[in-house]
Amino acid sequence: MNHTSTTNETIDARRQRIKAALAAHHGSLERTRHWTRRLIYTPGVAEMAELCGAYWLIDLIASHQINRKVAAEEFQVWTLNVQANRGVARATDGNNKLITSQQIDYTDFPLDEIKLYLDQGTLMLPGEY
Repeated sequence: MNHTSTTNETIDARRQRIKAALAAHHGSLERTRHWTRRLIYTPGVAEMAELCGAYWLIDLIASHQINRKVAAEEFQVWTLNVQANRGVARATDGNNKLITSQQIDYTDFPLDEIKLYLDQGTLMLPGEY
């Protein structure tokens, strides 16, 4: 077995562990207030940030809330797509109408995609909606 296949197995195992951990979240009354005070987030989002090293993603979503066009949407679907350590974060209105997007020149985010919902100021995993 070469080093590359061992590394790929490790990456795949980590991805599966993260997906399983995030799938276990189903609604909770517990919330964490983001330091900008622009949103609050659920335990599932907190675990995603911890497991994926992605508190920056919560910051990115919060930072876009100063844009009036973005903030005017009470329900937002945020999707991060990652390919070859580059990413694109997109927000839609839930009906696939693009609200905003941001290119990410480098990321080590471990999943190819993650989707988060921002509903009336609460950021959550789809399973927590």
